[in-house]
Amino acid sequence: MSGWRKRYSDILNEFKYSEKKDKESAILLNSILKKSDVNEKIINLVKGKTVFVIGSGPSLSTAIPKLKNFKKSVKIAADSSVKSLVENGIIPDIIITDLDGDENALKKIAKTKSIFVVHAHGDNIKKLEFSKKFKNCIGTTQSKPFSKIQNFGGFTDGDRGVFLANHYGAKKIILFGMDFGDRIGKFSNTKKSERKTKLMKLNKGKLLLEWLSTITKSELFTTSKPINGFKKISYKDVDIIIT
Repeated sequence: MSGWRKRYSDILNEFKYSEKKDKESAILLNSILKKSDVNEKIINLVKGKTVFVIGSGPSLSTAIPKLKNFKKSVKIAADSSVKSLVENGIIPDIIITDLDGDENALKKIAKTKSIFVVHAHGDNIKKLEFSKKFKNCIGTTQSKPFSKIQNFGGFTDGDRGVFLANHYGAKKIILFGMDFGDRIGKFSNTKKSERKTKLMKLNKGKLLLEWLSTITKSELFTTSKPINGFKKISYKDVDIIIT
């Protein structure tokens, strides 16, 4: 997407990541994935629709009872939220993952209609074989897309879900459990030693969403903490927005 290269360069510099390793990871994932019609499935799910994007922030606890009421709504979930969602009978339509979430939860829905969007980066090369377990799967990279590997933009699983919804032409995007604050949700299972980096990543994700809000054609809403460019709404407002 236009303007992404500069933001990717900023990510590489800020987090000391290796573009070479990102590319190596993407090449490996490309060799694992089979040709499929998953892109068409995502288009049918998302284009022109109201889409929920679910993260694992602190507000996920209060969001889950509300999400249960919207069984027919399209749900895109960051993989760290999947365990709690599945335990509460909510099966996401699309899961955004770099394979660092709960493996058992992912295995439970691996053979369902759920679509897995697996992200390849330099730190998850050894985990990519897990992608073979997913019935419906596409691959993404932050670097240059090629062959079966795409790049919709985004950094963390949560904000990548929003970028994906934008790419596939969602009419409205509503965020749940996407708090991007100085608190880390219990569902993310972040170690104390990783807390500083996690907060940096959340801040970067928020900045990317604020940038996206200036160029997207989708209407943007959040039930979580305020984000510039997203209209802050209550759970009660969701009923009105999706009708």
